[in-house]
Amino acid sequence: MSKSDGQTDVHVEEQQKENREHELPEGDPGDGFQEKQQSANVAAETAPAEAASEAELRKLRSERDNLLDRLARLQAEFDNSRKRAAKENADYRDYAVADAARGLLPVLDSFELALKNAEVKPEDLRKGMELIRKQLEDALQKMNVQRVPAQGKPFDPRVHEAIEMVESNEVPDHHVLEELQPGYKIKERLLRPAMVRVATSKK
Repeated sequence: MSKSDGQTDVHVEEQQKENREHELPEGDPGDGFQEKQQSANVAAETAPAEAASEAELRKLRSERDNLLDRLARLQAEFDNSRKRAAKENADYRDYAVADAARGLLPVLDSFELALKNAEVKPEDLRKGMELIRKQLEDALQKMNVQRVPAQGKPFDPRVHEAIEMVESNEVPDHHVLEELQPGYKIKERLLRPAMVRVATSKK
């Protein structure tokens, strides 16, 4: 058993103490180091997902802006079409009678000519008036205006207006005895009813 003096022991103890000072301390589970490392890993994993979400959001915003722009253009086009249609309807109403007026001008010319020659013989005047009436009837016919049949026809309240009921056997019961004012219709639409006297059988 070897002996050592006190000086040697002191030297050994100092050297061991110095070695312990240079050693790293053991890890402490509560120091949060492991959690920080895990948080960094999670952040690294979620970064691509967040980037993808941001790109998707930008894409959706772009599509929204495009749709809003398209909607605004369509609304402007609709407003323009509506205004154009309203103007066309107004023009149609204003000038719809142009053809009718053009067809009546020859009739007016004939009336003026008849007035200038008012000193003609009565039979010539009558012929002139008959010619004017024929011109007027032709003009109305071109506009699809037709006279409502009345004289001797069965009374029809849809196209006839009875002014008087007269006892007569000249025509069958409830037939038009006399036409007081002619009625007219344009195609199937009534312009005015014919004013008539209607016969009733004598008792």
